[in-house]
Amino acid sequence: MHVRNRKAWRRSKRTTAVTVAGLSTLGFVLVGSAGAAPQSPFSATDAGPANPKAIGITYPNKLSPGLIETIAAQGSMKLENGTPAVPYYGYSGTGPMVPAVGSTAETSPNEAQKTEPDKNTYLDVSGQHGADPSYHYGRHFVYQGHEAGAGYLTRINLDANVDHRVTLLATQDSDGKALPTFDGSTWDPFAHRLLFTAEGSNGGGVWQSTLDPVNGSTTVNNLQGILGKGGYEGIQNDSAGNVWIVEDASGAAPDPTNAPGAKVPNSFVYRFVPTDRADLTKGGRLQALQVKDANGNPIVFNGTNALTATIAALHTYGSSFKTSWVTIHDTATDGTTPYSANELAKPKGATPFKRPENGVFRPGTRFGEFFFTETGDTSATSAADNDFGGYGGIFKLSQSSPTADSGRLSLFYKGDKAHTGLDNIQFLGENELTAVEDAGDTLHTQRDALDSGYTFDTRASYANGRQPVRWLAEGRDASATLDSGYSDAKATGDQKAATFQNDGDNEITGVHVSDGDPGIGGILGAQAPHPFKDGWRVFFTQQHGDNVTWEVLPSTRNDSNHGHGSDR
Repeated sequence: MHVRNRKAWRRSKRTTAVTVAGLSTLGFVLVGSAGAAPQSPFSATDAGPANPKAIGITYPNKLSPGLIETIAAQGSMKLENGTPAVPYYGYSGTGPMVPAVGSTAETSPNEAQKTEPDKNTYLDVSGQHGADPSYHYGRHFVYQGHEAGAGYLTRINLDANVDHRVTLLATQDSDGKALPTFDGSTWDPFAHRLLFTAEGSNGGGVWQSTLDPVNGSTTVNNLQGILGKGGYEGIQNDSAGNVWIVEDASGAAPDPTNAPGAKVPNSFVYRFVPTDRADLTKGGRLQALQVKDANGNPIVFNGTNALTATIAALHTYGSSFKTSWVTIHDTATDGTTPYSANELAKPKGATPFKRPENGVFRPGTRFGEFFFTETGDTSATSAADNDFGGYGGIFKLSQSSPTADSGRLSLFYKGDKAHTGLDNIQFLGENELTAVEDAGDTLHTQRDALDSGYTFDTRASYANGRQPVRWLAEGRDASATLDSGYSDAKATGDQKAATFQNDGDNEITGVHVSDGDPGIGGILGAQAPHPFKDGWRVFFTQQHGDNVTWEVLPSTRNDSNHGHGSDR
């Protein structure tokens, strides 16, 4: 075995025979205006202002000086084992990649469904196979599910040539049923399975997959009878083998006269405690987070009011709330029939949030601090924007350990019009955090700004107007710009664009930093990331449009530190 980091290997060996990969982070802090976070060894300056949204205009991505991006895979790459329905990395087989000449919003554009590769999970593993039994695929891989169109799983083979660059892993589960469209992913080092989450199709839930294609396909199991159905997105393990899930389920809008644009919080944060952490199919207990108000009463789903005093209190700097975990389903007594986690969480007194999407443990806290994003209403006209979480933000849950039954919740960052729709979240070292936006094209128009990625200092307070630093100002590629025009026409009621199905917002997703270690010692939050050193690599996906998955690199680097293409 080639040992790429002897200290990390020895530490992991004491814990398990294999060592973990988890989603990790960009280990630099971006230094901008006065009062910004202290400079880290991987410091960089602000990337500049967000790119504006302009009709018919494309923009390149802007990264902080010192960073560059290179294509790991893009939508038009043919799968090495594609099918007529799924021929490319980011396009289904339902039409051309761009509308034919002369096809406009006035002449019913015909365009293939963009499959939208979503969260990325990077692993450094040997002995993996693909469609070509005679080809050596290397050992560096990025796995993802796809969020739109046909549900399927892919693997980017980072050491392979273009013809073998992307492998189709599965389109069906072990029962022969079509896979849903996926949002989240992680590697479970205890069960030795990839875990994928689905927000809506097939009721949402968690599916687990073997790592390597056997007889041409991986084995994928539906876990809706174990972990339930829900609008699941963020997912990861803690050091005890529990599975944490963050739900993104949009709530209904209340009376538009009293609260125009506001939606009632309708999403929950879950923790699954398995009976056997090495085999999730053996069942366990699904718990939901309950937050108590100042009087000790649970803050519960109300169904009709998006502007309550408790919602405002949750989104107020300086407030701190007691929390507990409530069991909503136990397979030992409730069985394994698929169930709705969202519906069970409400009568059990769990606390709903405004579309939380992803969560991550802070390194150095022994999995005692969990930060999660809240996307909010993604509209500049929501009545909830200023005081009731309409712009979302970031929460911090503190516990004595990941298995503790109680803790405290506080608001770490309160979003605003310029920093909202926060989605993917990762740590950038021990104290540095990144969160990236999925504001949506409507809000892009309202604020005349596309999405950005930001860095935060978890040791700092943002209560007095301090703001994060932008490390990525996302651009818009040509096909996304075209799609944006079609979707804008559809939004204005143009019937000739009524069937157009693709988004044009080029959202940032799949932000992921990892050294690829597939054992317990590398679970996200187990150790501080060190991007660009000792095999740590950085990825994000520019979803929609050309559907490019990028690898981020330093503009000047020592290739021996990066490890790309080496026998690691």
